[in-house]
Amino acid sequence: MSSTDETIANLLREERRFAPPEDLAANANLSADAYEHAAKDREAFWAEQAERLSWDTKWDQVLDWSNPPFAKWYVGGKLNAAYNCVDRHVEAGKGDKVAIHWVGEPVDDTRDITYAELKDEVSKAANALTDLGVAAGDRVAIYMPMIPEAVVAMLACARIGAPHTVVFGGFSADALASRLDDCQAKVVVTADGGYRRGAASALKPAVDEALTKTDVVEKVLVVRRTGQDVAWNDDVDVWWHDVVDGASAEHTPEAFDSEHPLYVMYTSGTTGKPKGILHTTGGYLTGSAYTHHAVFDLKPDTDVYWCTADIGWVTGHSYIVYGPLANGVTQVLYEGTPDSPERGRWWKIVQDYKVTIFYTAPTAIRSFMKQGSEVPDRFDMSSLRILGSVGEPINPEAYVWYRHVVGGDRTPVVDTWWQTETGSILISPLPGVTHGKPGSAMTPIPGITADVVDDEGRSVPNGSGGYLVVTSPWPSMLRTIWGDDQRYVDTYWSRFKAQGYYFAGDGAKKDEDGDIWVLGRVDDVMNVSGHRLSTTEIESALVSHPKVAESAVVGATDPDTGQAVVAYVILREEAGDGGPEIVKELSDHVRTQIGPIAKPRQIMIVPELPKTRSGKIMRRLLRDVAEKREVGDTTTLADSTIMDLISAGQATSTED
Repeated sequence: MSSTDETIANLLREERRFAPPEDLAANANLSADAYEHAAKDREAFWAEQAERLSWDTKWDQVLDWSNPPFAKWYVGGKLNAAYNCVDRHVEAGKGDKVAIHWVGEPVDDTRDITYAELKDEVSKAANALTDLGVAAGDRVAIYMPMIPEAVVAMLACARIGAPHTVVFGGFSADALASRLDDCQAKVVVTADGGYRRGAASALKPAVDEALTKTDVVEKVLVVRRTGQDVAWNDDVDVWWHDVVDGASAEHTPEAFDSEHPLYVMYTSGTTGKPKGILHTTGGYLTGSAYTHHAVFDLKPDTDVYWCTADIGWVTGHSYIVYGPLANGVTQVLYEGTPDSPERGRWWKIVQDYKVTIFYTAPTAIRSFMKQGSEVPDRFDMSSLRILGSVGEPINPEAYVWYRHVVGGDRTPVVDTWWQTETGSILISPLPGVTHGKPGSAMTPIPGITADVVDDEGRSVPNGSGGYLVVTSPWPSMLRTIWGDDQRYVDTYWSRFKAQGYYFAGDGAKKDEDGDIWVLGRVDDVMNVSGHRLSTTEIESALVSHPKVAESAVVGATDPDTGQAVVAYVILREEAGDGGPEIVKELSDHVRTQIGPIAKPRQIMIVPELPKTRSGKIMRRLLRDVAEKREVGDTTTLADSTIMDLISAGQATSTED
């Protein structure tokens, strides 16, 4: 197959544009000339961004790229990440400023924590970890609910130079054990449990079970959150309130080399050898702080920022802990789910805390679309000035709904593309510069160079699709896969080795304007009658129908076309249960929006889609159903019972 056949078809067109509000554009942190300024001398630009941080020792060299793909940024520089996130704000006279408005899931369970209080808590936790035997270079695992102590634990590790690995509190004991083993964690920080959907959800039992599968852990530090009874081993287990609360609040942070490991983040999945993404200190902190400032037009003196991610994911690392706190902002941290105890919980928090910047995932936006606008319309969200989207491509209709219903048609939407591996946002609109285009991540931010290329690594023309690559190194890039340099090279740098491009598996297209549309994993591209079609674009076409809240599309083996389009659709509440009429309506709609080649062979109306705990749709399982195979491993799903409903063929309809 030639490279022209390999290109991903460019299907949908989007004509809508949203200009930046005039007052926002006039006072924006970055203006249009930032692109040219960064391109003129990228290393000088990144040196400027690093000056946003406090360095103990200035670097000798901005970038050492003498041994690609192993980068070193800010060579010779020394700093402390926790000092940058906490101490320096207190020293600047901002100790009384609220760092975290914490909201627990149980109503009225709240805490406000100032920067001075956060400094004391981080210092005490650092002293406690040191007393438990943790030294610089030792690894600490964190397996916690969304409570302030989780942030404190991360910063305490950074303060003493102990790389942390945060494991999402929904992962199984097996998944936890494999991560503990891979990074040889000396201590685990956890809690008795957390609150989820109105009930206490236990965490420590999973840690106890994980410790039966590995012998690397010496101590378990436990926060009392729910008051549940927990099994206790006096040789290993230690209560947080016993050793942290009574520790000294005096602690002098040590400056570490810019390339000192800050954390290991394991990419999702529980089978096979864990893939630990290593991020180091100086470049990562520079990238997360700069992008948080630039992409969200952050005004730390007046903004109240809220990212709804969990700290178990990289979004929580970069855009709850390190970026926002390095920038000295006031932010909201919420423990629970969007709809507990009632559907308007998120919007009430926005109203109560006068949130100005809100960053969430398309999965959440589409779930709200399904419910309609009646609930958010009950709340005053006029404080919002910037909306963000993260985690996967956002459908144009979800973008427009988000902007209209949540943002009141006032707010730019920054549709951000980045990955665990990239550490921080690489492609995004700038809210004071970009005329937003629903569904498009637009262009690389100033300082980043990215492109869409064909099978041979050649830049594709506007109007064509291909592979999304980053064409030069950036400060927050992963340094390697923990303990496996060769796997790092093979996974991310071998596909376009000749060009020296980073490629992590996403397909993309350039539209007629040259703007980038991320199409999701190349694995999710279908080959229908020789045409390579993106699942994302067909899903977007389906969601643009007024009766559809969410959709997932897969390619299923077909004797005539090689692969055929099979669609799973969740209807909006007002659309009813669906039937043959609506299936035909949706099929015709896809034909009208895209063309006959993309018309689904089959459309199934389903109550929910199989999603991981981070909200990503597991299309592998949907392919199993479409091809009438036994459904594979469901252990990473947030709700494994959903596959039983889909497999049973509830409300299934077929279009020939």
